Amino acid sequence: MAQCTGGIGNVTPNAALVEMAMAYSRSRILCAAARLGVADALGNHAGGADESCDVATVAERCHADPDALFRLLRALAGIGVTEETAPGRFRLTAFGMPLRKDAPDSVWPAVVFWADLLADSWSLLTDCVRTGRPAAEVRSPNIPSRWSQDPEANAIFRAVMGTAPAEDYDPIAQAWNFSAAKVVADLGGGGGSLLLAVLERNPHLRGMLVDREESIDAARSRFAGEALSSRCDLIVADLTQSVPAGADVYMLKHVLHGYRDADAIALLKNCRAVLPPGGALLIVEFVLPALVSRADPQLEGRLMSDLNMLAVTGGRERSEREWSALLEAAGFRLAGVYPVGGDTLLVRNVGVLEARAAQAL
Repeated sequence: MAQCTGGIGNVTPNAALVEMAMAYSRSRILCAAARLGVADALGNHAGGADESCDVATVAERCHADPDALFRLLRALAGIGVTEETAPGRFRLTAFGMPLRKDAPDSVWPAVVFWADLLADSWSLLTDCVRTGRPAAEVRSPNIPSRWSQDPEANAIFRAVMGTAPAEDYDPIAQAWNFSAAKVVADLGGGGGSLLLAVLERNPHLRGMLVDREESIDAARSRFAGEALSSRCDLIVADLTQSVPAGADVYMLKHVLHGYRDADAIALLKNCRAVLPPGGALLIVEFVLPALVSRADPQLEGRLMSDLNMLAVTGGRERSEREWSALLEAAGFRLAGVYPVGGDTLLVRNVGVLEARAAQAL
């Protein structure tokens, strides 16, 4: 992959701040390539001597203007996604292969999700900060969101959330001791990756995957092919209305950060209502430090996620103190915070917050 060493044009000395301001260009290039289906149009394989394709053919397949597409393909070559093998002929590189929809490790849904559907909300960040409200509430009613215009938006969301291999979530499963538990429920668990990782590591456990109907329907085919499926029930529920009983450990991974405090407290109270004596609620989230006193690349992702929640849902990332206050308001106490090992994007800087009942209801 090519490193970013310059900006657009020659209008500034490209100081660090200006380079940050121009960093959107790569995102937009990848978004255009994904939306146009460039990787799919270039063919099934990468790196072969006879696998290049002329611009006119790719443009026809992508329903794009040939000259404009040539310029996009050339820019993609500049960042290592394509390679120009001869004038006007391109092929997909191994680095670019995951942009294909049918690639085993396809990133097409994630690229569209982040660079298009969510970037649309980020374009209104100034107004979100000015008002304290998410993009959906500050957007002009005459300008529809990208999400509302895309009939596949919800499917793209489900493809991104919770569908990574279960082993990628193993560091979270290792972070807390499940040996005394009997039944663990993953609330808002999406495709079930975290739950599968926990069940794999703890053969004595039974599981409950709980989510909205469309997410559970999407998870059924995955669980049908899993050896662990006999130990897991798939349950449709709206967590904002009620939480199903039957578990002694409940998990919420990257759910509560999507809610404002009042709504998060209401959801936590639903969890508290079904928590049995001695039961635990595990909240898997970023835990922000009490003070940000210097630049920190590891912390940057958590802080960007906080602004992402502001713009997209109105929610927020929280510090340990803020998590404790939220739990107390819902009848819980914070019993411990356990760091998660591993350095993948899925688990980096994540913590497991253990909550226990504060008092009898």
